[in-house]
Amino acid sequence: MNPVSVRVLLVRGMLAGLVAGLLALVVAYLLGEPRVDAAIDFEEAHSHDHGVELVSRSLQSTAGLATGVLVYGVALGGIAALAFCVALGRIGRFGPRATALMVSMGSLLAVYVVPFLKYPANPPSVGDPDTITKRTTLYFLMIALSVLLGIAAVVLGKRLAPRLGNWYATVVASAALVLVIGLAYAFLPAVNEVPKDFPATVLWQFRLAALAIQCTLWAAFGLLFGHLAERVLTPRTAPDRQSGTATRPAAPVN
Repeated sequence: MNPVSVRVLLVRGMLAGLVAGLLALVVAYLLGEPRVDAAIDFEEAHSHDHGVELVSRSLQSTAGLATGVLVYGVALGGIAALAFCVALGRIGRFGPRATALMVSMGSLLAVYVVPFLKYPANPPSVGDPDTITKRTTLYFLMIALSVLLGIAAVVLGKRLAPRLGNWYATVVASAALVLVIGLAYAFLPAVNEVPKDFPATVLWQFRLAALAIQCTLWAAFGLLFGHLAERVLTPRTAPDRQSGTATRPAAPVN
């Protein structure tokens, strides 16, 4: 793959991330924002210090939400496009579409699902403000571990494949990955700061909405970027060239 192709794929990855971000934005607005409003209502009902609202809630739920989701989508699209360039041809004999989808689903698992299972997303009013630094550090540590362990599992599977075959190498590498992630779950400290009277329905609906946003973003990106990458890497040839015949210019009409 030459530098021109990498640059083109990077741009198309960012464009695919933008489109995927638009779809995720719709899901965030329809599923996530009502749960955020319910959590804010709970917080206001249990707090005597309402403070000064620097940014209105209407602005947060529209322009603020759109800016955050779209910037997130473009950034992750660019990073995933670079990961695709590295993975293409190195994780098996897969075409651009299959590779893009595998990179996208692998990124969803490593960057979000695995950390989510240990430290799930929480709505406003959940969490002690004094522990926000600790919670943020633990979450990003879990992301780093998940990504590194995922890469290590792929490398392990590639090295075992010549001796065990692709199927058993994949099974062994996957089992090792699950085992090590389970140990990380066991040794990393738990965080449970949900108020006792916080509505359980709102909490789980918020977490499911957060998961749905990420699934929409990564699935849409994988499908769209796979299509765009295939057009770059396997351009279509003219039908007459495929058949080995040359076209002749039409005779002039008098």
